[in-house]
Amino acid sequence: MHTLWFLVKGSRQRLLFAVAMSLASGFGNAALVALINQALVASRDELITLGLRFLAIGVGVLVTRTLSQTLFMSLGQNAKASLRMRTIERIAAAPFAHVERQGSARSLGVLTQDLDAIVVLFVGLPGLVMNGAVIAGCLVYLGYLSWQILAFATVTVLIGAAGFHFANSRGLYHLRSSRRREDALVRHFRALFDGAKELKLHRARMREFVDGTLATNIEAVRVQRTRGYVLYAAAASWGSFVFFAFIGCVLFVLTRYLPVAPHVMSGYAMIFLYMIMPIEGVLSAIPNLSTARVALERVEQLNAELPLEASEAASEAVSFGSIVLDGVTHRYYREKENEVFTLGPVNLSFRPGELVYLIGGNGSGKTTLAKMIVGLYTPESGRILLDGEAVTEAKRDAYRQHFSVVFSDFYLFDSLFGIRFDNVDGAAHALLEDLQLSHKVKIENGVFSTLELSQGQRKRLALLVSYLEDRPFYLFDEWAADQDPHFKEVFYRRLLPALKAKGKTVLVITHDDRYFHLADRYVKLDFGQVVEVGGEDAHAGRDATEATQDLPHLPGASAQA
Repeated sequence: MHTLWFLVKGSRQRLLFAVAMSLASGFGNAALVALINQALVASRDELITLGLRFLAIGVGVLVTRTLSQTLFMSLGQNAKASLRMRTIERIAAAPFAHVERQGSARSLGVLTQDLDAIVVLFVGLPGLVMNGAVIAGCLVYLGYLSWQILAFATVTVLIGAAGFHFANSRGLYHLRSSRRREDALVRHFRALFDGAKELKLHRARMREFVDGTLATNIEAVRVQRTRGYVLYAAAASWGSFVFFAFIGCVLFVLTRYLPVAPHVMSGYAMIFLYMIMPIEGVLSAIPNLSTARVALERVEQLNAELPLEASEAASEAVSFGSIVLDGVTHRYYREKENEVFTLGPVNLSFRPGELVYLIGGNGSGKTTLAKMIVGLYTPESGRILLDGEAVTEAKRDAYRQHFSVVFSDFYLFDSLFGIRFDNVDGAAHALLEDLQLSHKVKIENGVFSTLELSQGQRKRLALLVSYLEDRPFYLFDEWAADQDPHFKEVFYRRLLPALKAKGKTVLVITHDDRYFHLADRYVKLDFGQVVEVGGEDAHAGRDATEATQDLPHLPGASAQA
């Protein structure tokens, strides 16, 4: 529970106060039982005094119980929010390659189901502490009535605890295993929606995926969860059995050898009967404790597997003189080919105001090289130089701020996060008109009215966001692949030359060979190696001049200046 203590470090006094209120409520319940036992043999005059005490303690139990429940629920929500933000910050600060390997399924499970389990723990803690205090108070009263009974109860508790620990530990093992399997289930559930078109169009694929992959994993989770909870139930049943065995031994065996007054015997019976519910409450809370323990382990493991990326504070990048890749390489495992793919060594340089095409077959390493150029991947050997200085780990984040990228698997946010300048809505509306999206999308206070668009329209909207970022280096990964012929012409003959004319460096990953002659140069990759570099074409300068004459004003740069 070290993590829980860490989570409430700003509210530890509240936590201690909440625990104190739960203990007070539990001891108050035990005191009420003692008063009831005393009232059974009290005189008429004593009943008035005992009744007033009963009323005062009853009100105190009600107040302390309400306070403890309110405080624990508040602490639970605070802990969930704190742990969620801590994990999100860790994911945001981790190197991209680690986040990519981690995947979303497991992280989503941690940020939702596992954190909910922690909240359930906090919600159940008042009852757990209170019931524990009730049991402790009852045992103290038993000791007051007879120390021999208390000693026998202590031995009984130790025997019950040993059996309970054995069954509970096995249940915890199955709970951990089922929780790991649920990560795979989350991934498959997403595939059920993301691949709905492909599944509907192929019945055999649908049935194999649903009846095979999904059903198999769901059944495995069901079996392991059932085993875990059956073992928890067995542990609780063992505890109840030991407790009733204790009652039987005391009432029917020990009392034959110990001198016991009638009021003491009635006290035994009342205490035993009253302790049944608190004991069952404690035992039923154990699964919640185990679930929360597993959840905390998963959260901590996720955070431990995501190292923090070193970075130093730097202002927003506005320009650069040169970017040079000096013998950079990158290796990664390809599951389909079952082999390690090596990119490089690659030697390239980029300067402001040039248009470069990156070409090559599928699987040649173009996107991987692009991610290395923009600083998402760290070269395993070689170095990247920005204006003659090596890009170190501490400078990598500042280096990335030079780039605006639209990847082929881009993600489109519903708001212009991080883009703030005067009349940003006006600049966005002008670009919506240029990209023929104004009839589909509106923007107000930097928020898009909808993202329910075709893939080609979404890419145009991503291009709009990229323009508004106004970075010195633009990279487009197969942007025109989903565009109709008209927008391909606009993209290659007008938008790209216009960016070049503004002094931007533009790198385009493309298969559209009919436009290759428009680039200043092209770089061809094959199996991770640069096999050809084309020179500057005479048409490029003329096309750039014509484009800037025909293209409407793109407001990103001037608006920010």
